[in-house]
Amino acid sequence: MTVATIPSYLRQWRPGLAAQLLIGLSLALALALAMIGPDRLIAQIEGDRGIIPVATSSDIQIGGIEVETTGKDANEARQNGWKLAQRLGWQMLKGPSMSDGQIESMVAAIVIEHEQIGPHRYVAKLGVVFDREKAGQFLVSNQGGNGVTHSAPMLVIPVLYSGGVAQTFEVRSAWQKAWAEARAGNTAIDYVRPTGAGGDSLILTGGQPGRRSRLWWRTVLSQFGASDVLSPVARLERQWPGGPVRGMFTARYGPDNTFLESFSLTANDENGVPAMLNQAIERLDRIYSQALAQGLLRPDPTLYSDQQTMDAALSALVAATQPKAVASDAATDTASGTTPEAGASEAPPREAAVSSYTVQFASPDAQAVDAALGAVRGAAGVKGAATSSIAIGGTSVMRVSFAGELGELAAALRARGFSVTVGSNSLSIRR
Repeated sequence: MTVATIPSYLRQWRPGLAAQLLIGLSLALALALAMIGPDRLIAQIEGDRGIIPVATSSDIQIGGIEVETTGKDANEARQNGWKLAQRLGWQMLKGPSMSDGQIESMVAAIVIEHEQIGPHRYVAKLGVVFDREKAGQFLVSNQGGNGVTHSAPMLVIPVLYSGGVAQTFEVRSAWQKAWAEARAGNTAIDYVRPTGAGGDSLILTGGQPGRRSRLWWRTVLSQFGASDVLSPVARLERQWPGGPVRGMFTARYGPDNTFLESFSLTANDENGVPAMLNQAIERLDRIYSQALAQGLLRPDPTLYSDQQTMDAALSALVAATQPKAVASDAATDTASGTTPEAGASEAPPREAAVSSYTVQFASPDAQAVDAALGAVRGAAGVKGAATSSIAIGGTSVMRVSFAGELGELAAALRARGFSVTVGSNSLSIRR
C-alpha cells in the first residue's frame, strides 16, 4: 500500500500578506464567476450607455436668437433673417461695430432651432457659430483682464446623486446627457467630456473624485488627454411623485475634490428637470471660469511632483557618481599615455518632450470614433488621446499627446496600419 506524503518544505510554507491577497482575490473571482456567470460580469462594460458629446469644437456659439424679417420672396426673407441673427449674435458677444460682410466672414455656421417660412416672411429661432480664431481677437476677454483666455484640458466627471445612489456613466442619466449636450465653445474652460461607453463606466465611477492617489490620477488623466479634473455634483430630491424636484449643485475640482461653490435650483415637475440641469451647467461654468480667472484651475502640481522628485533624485545620483568615474578613467588613460575621447563624458540622452498634436480622422459612426481612439492610443510614444471635435458621418478631430516630433508620430501611426498625411502641426489619418 502506497501512502502519499507532502514534502516537508510544503508543510512548512506559510503564505505571506501579498500571497494571501492574491489567493483571496482569485477565490473571490472564481466564486463570482461560478455564482453569477461571466455574462453578467461582461455586461458591466457592455450595453448602450454612452452619450457622445455634441458641439465639442472650440468655436463660439450663441443660441436662442429670435428673428422676424420680410423680403421679396421666401429666400430673401430667410437670408435677411440670417443676417439679422448674425448682427444680434455679435452684439450679444459685445463685439465692436462691424459691417455685415465683416461679421459674416467670421461666421462658421447657422444653427436652425426653429423656423417658419412664408411667401414674404421669415420667423425663426436661430443660433450663430463664430470661428474662435477669427472672432476671438476682437472680443473682450471675460477673464477679468488677466490675460487668461483658455484653461488646460479638464476632465469632467459629472456625479449625480438620485435616490441616495451616486452615478456617473453606469447608466444614461439626465445629468450626463445635459453635459454631453452642453455648448462648450463659449467658455474659457477646455472641457474633456468622456462618452461613458466601453470601459469609461468602470474607470470613472462615483467614487473616483474621492480618490487621492496621484499615480492613479495620472493614469486616468493620461488616458483622456487631460491635465486636471472637474467634478460637478448634482443631487436631486423629489418632494413627492409628480411634484417639485429640488436640485443641489456643487462645483468641485482637482484630485483632492476641492470645494468651490454650491447652489440650489427647483423645477416644478419632472418635465422641468432638463431645463433646470442646463441652467445649472451654465452657472457651474461661470463658477469654473471665475476660478480660472483667480488662478485656481491651474493643473495641480502634485499630479506630477512625484515623478519630478524621482527625476531629481536620479540626476543627483548620476552627478554624484559621474565625477568619480571620469576621474578614474582619466587616471587610467594618463597612466597608459592615452587621451580620453571628447564624447566620453557626455550626459545620457534625455527623454523626448511631450507635445500636443491635432489628428483628423474619418468618423462614419460612433464605433469608428472608438476604434480610431483605441488604435492611436496604442501607438508607440503616445501618452494620451481625446476627441476635441466629433462629426458623425464626417471628419472628427482628436488631440494627441506624443513624446517626440510630428514626423515620429506619423511613423508610429503608419506602423499601426494608417495612411498618414502630414500637415502644419497636424495629421490626417485613414485606413
